[in-house]
Amino acid sequence: MEYHKKIHHSAAYIQEKLGKIQDGTVAFITGTGLGGLAEAIENPIAIPYEAINEFPVSTVKSHAGQFIYGTIDGVPVIALQGRFHLYEGFSAQEATHNIRVLGEIGVKTLILTNAVGALNPSFETGSPMLIEDHINLTGHTPLRGENVDAWGDRFPDMCAVYDPTLRALAVDKALELGIRLERGVFMQVMGPNMETPAETRMYRRMGADAIGMSTCMEAIAAHHMGIRVLGISCLTNKNLPDCMKDAPLDEVIAQAEKSSAAMTKLIRAVLKEIPGLTE
Repeated sequence: MEYHKKIHHSAAYIQEKLGKIQDGTVAFITGTGLGGLAEAIENPIAIPYEAINEFPVSTVKSHAGQFIYGTIDGVPVIALQGRFHLYEGFSAQEATHNIRVLGEIGVKTLILTNAVGALNPSFETGSPMLIEDHINLTGHTPLRGENVDAWGDRFPDMCAVYDPTLRALAVDKALELGIRLERGVFMQVMGPNMETPAETRMYRRMGADAIGMSTCMEAIAAHHMGIRVLGISCLTNKNLPDCMKDAPLDEVIAQAEKSSAAMTKLIRAVLKEIPGLTE
């Protein structure tokens, strides 16, 4: 089946279950260990990924694999508990199937969260980092292949993938809440192996402040569809090439869960202000 038809099938199933989503609905994707944000959703309607026509199913143990619709503090939201990674064997298009579906059902604002390693030695582990820009070092793009003109231009401009207004709002809310918010460039690599010391030095010299195995594919696809993107990372560990330490998944998840309270607090504060930005 053609790619865009699979997207339409998934979107049609969701719309059949939920009806037309409210204007101003904000979607967010919860990364490793950050699924707790979905617990703040009021009157949730949850649909397992495996129940949605043509929808991929995540294989990562910390990803619940649910599409949840409801409200947070009166703001209509969609939470995607679980994402799809290139290292799982998904193509770039499959890894952004969820993003295309969000665009098809009318979502205009997307918040991407992830758990990442800090490359910038001045960054504090456990703090959130505002993604100001990214480096896609995977060698893949969800825009490869035939362009669907209804979604966006064949050659989309990428000078402001992460919406400046949303970024400024996140900075303001972090200051109000007294949350230390790092700001930097995120790099996506293929994974699933972690970085060697030599690779860590190279990535830092290339301009990356944090590194992970997701997000860039999603941001590219969303930007292509005209969806405003805000990216916030949880810095779960620090990659220092001269004193590298193991970063097992269990420890990454534990740190992300420990830090999720500040992330949740910040994102809820941002959510309250987003409707006013779109009026």
